[in-house]
Amino acid sequence: MTETPEERRNIYSAFSELLQAYLASHHRKKVELITRAFEFAREAHKGVRRRSGEPYIMHPLAVAGIVINELGLGSTSICAALLHDVVEDTEYTREDIALNFGEKIASIVEGLTKISGGIFGAKASVQAENFRKLLLSMSTDVRVVLIKMADRLHNMRTLGSMRPEKQFKIAGETLYVYAPLAHRLGLFRMKEEFEDLAFRFEHPEKYAEIKGLVEQSMEKRDSIVEEFVAPVKAKLDAAGFSYTMKARVKSAYSIWRKMEAKKLSFHDIYDIYAVRVVFENEDDALEALRCWQIYTFFTEGRRVHPDRLRDWITTPKANGYRALHLTVMGPDGKWIEVQIRSAKMDRIAELGYAAHWKYKNVDYEEDSELASWMNTIKDILANPEPDAIDFLDTIKLNLFASEIYVFTPKGDLITLPAGATVLDMAFAIHTQVGLKCIAGKIAHRLLPLNHKLESGDQVEIITSDSQVPQVEWLEYCRTGKAKNRLRAMLRKDQSRLVEAGRHLYLSFVREMGMEPSADLLGRLMKYHRLTEPDEFYLMLAHDEINLSPEALRAVESHRKSMLRKLLRNPFASRKKTKSGVVAPAPVNRREVYMLHPDAATPNYRIDDCCVPIPGDDVLGFVDDDEQVVLHRVDCPRALRLKSSYGSRLVATKWASASDKFLVTLSVDGLDRHTILEDIVHLMCSTPHVNLRALTVAASNDVFHCEMQVQVDGTETVAALCSELKKIKGVKFARRIS
Repeated sequence: MTETPEERRNIYSAFSELLQAYLASHHRKKVELITRAFEFAREAHKGVRRRSGEPYIMHPLAVAGIVINELGLGSTSICAALLHDVVEDTEYTREDIALNFGEKIASIVEGLTKISGGIFGAKASVQAENFRKLLLSMSTDVRVVLIKMADRLHNMRTLGSMRPEKQFKIAGETLYVYAPLAHRLGLFRMKEEFEDLAFRFEHPEKYAEIKGLVEQSMEKRDSIVEEFVAPVKAKLDAAGFSYTMKARVKSAYSIWRKMEAKKLSFHDIYDIYAVRVVFENEDDALEALRCWQIYTFFTEGRRVHPDRLRDWITTPKANGYRALHLTVMGPDGKWIEVQIRSAKMDRIAELGYAAHWKYKNVDYEEDSELASWMNTIKDILANPEPDAIDFLDTIKLNLFASEIYVFTPKGDLITLPAGATVLDMAFAIHTQVGLKCIAGKIAHRLLPLNHKLESGDQVEIITSDSQVPQVEWLEYCRTGKAKNRLRAMLRKDQSRLVEAGRHLYLSFVREMGMEPSADLLGRLMKYHRLTEPDEFYLMLAHDEINLSPEALRAVESHRKSMLRKLLRNPFASRKKTKSGVVAPAPVNRREVYMLHPDAATPNYRIDDCCVPIPGDDVLGFVDDDEQVVLHRVDCPRALRLKSSYGSRLVATKWASASDKFLVTLSVDGLDRHTILEDIVHLMCSTPHVNLRALTVAASNDVFHCEMQVQVDGTETVAALCSELKKIKGVKFARRIS
């Protein structure tokens, strides 16, 4: 389909904006190279349209715009962004790119092409090979991953044109991999937008509700902030500071996460807004001193929250973030967070160290935290997990934002994720130290391997040559390196046992006069609820599974009973396979799947990890038997499914339901005579609510009550909690399960 005159104007308008942003930057002006890349990409994608209907070239233009405007990269990255889909989607090759634009741009485009499939593309599966490629390319030229992040950001901004199940898959991938990776690279603006966009598509109603509440409180909030900062501005002006000061609002996703984690309402969250001060500073030696000087301007005559001071100047975060954070009481009696940064700190906070790394004329310390983290990633890639989900989880551990800082007996600093143990520190020092570790010593006290470390601990690792790694050590590990090295060692020991188990299995089958087959092995594994042959062989070697003629008959009997149960199910759509066995009809992933909770046999199964009820935002996952398994969208298991099994997702919608779903409500407040009577009366008089259990305890005029109630869905729960809060003395009422 050819472009319309209006579309052509839009294309050249977008390119003109791109050039203007580039010319306004500090980069060398290679306009001719960028123009050639644009014309080359436009010709390559000629006649192709996106799902939204717009010409495809608008996507590379938008990605290039993010690259210059939001990442601050130069002409090489802009050209690579314009060309990033050419090799993958058209007849042009890497050689064509190299011939026209040089080896460096061709190399970046090739890196982007290699990682276009797998968990980052339309053919999402459990294969994490492409994620490995992404991280490997990052160690040689970080621009590959930065352009990929820009590509994903534009895809998220235009996600509304995709089918619902694709929205779930892409939003899930984004929260699982891209947002943590953006945070680790210091791309905080991008990380925040990733989270908010994913939240918007996964929980549209909650997103709209929170955005509305933020808008409603804006005018009042602005007046409070203005009153709060007025005396500080006067002091900064008097001291001769050149600065900017602005209020920033917590993102909708961050607000929701806090509401969910602490079971609070929107109005109970005190740190919805923060004040950020960014000052100009020409002398690096005075940078920290000036931050603390501004700190005194905010704290004079005000209450300071004692547990909310964060000094990331003395000890920066692992992604290079430096700033001074404090929380001060505002004029309305609510806490306000204050962030103090120099202009240099602010640039790093917004663009991240990665945007300046290895290809700009800036100092790069080989022992910096970012380089240290990349070495950890290389270490994991050198010893990859055979299971892709384990690999992703191992990487995920290294993307965590919360960190602690511990010291060796000689005073060397080691950065670890929050919750790290003695065993994690041992592996951080050296793999052999981890494998031989028997205890840790802190302040003359011997502590076990699973002891959780705290920031500031000085730890001596105690080792023994006779120590042998144990499987339960995996539960003690918090870092990817420790888990990875430990699994590798345990696998070496297990390979011998797996072979022994396989020999036992083959001997038994032949003794029974049968031939080994994949079908027989599969039935034995299914009977014992196992998914991997090696796991089956290992349990055989450990004598945890008994192979006998009786066991084989039990397996055959179980298979026949399952078949009879399937044949008896009048609700199952059936079709015959080539072998004549009745199989369930496949679920249509392209259509919204209606959930019927009131059917005699509901057309879905609920997993016990999150137990959703009608009205919850749920994700449908189609299992091997073509049955739809439900998870709440924010369930941790659902997050893994979205990022790894995208082709098995189905968008769902609840049909009407009766009051037969159990939930637990928690109610807290000030005790008074007849308060329990008022609560019970409300429960009994509310339609579609059936009180099944109640426990209550009171101490020092404060009471806590938990109730199990049957309801017909989340709307009834929300209305019930709202009515409970109206009872005199009740301060909090919320669903806890």
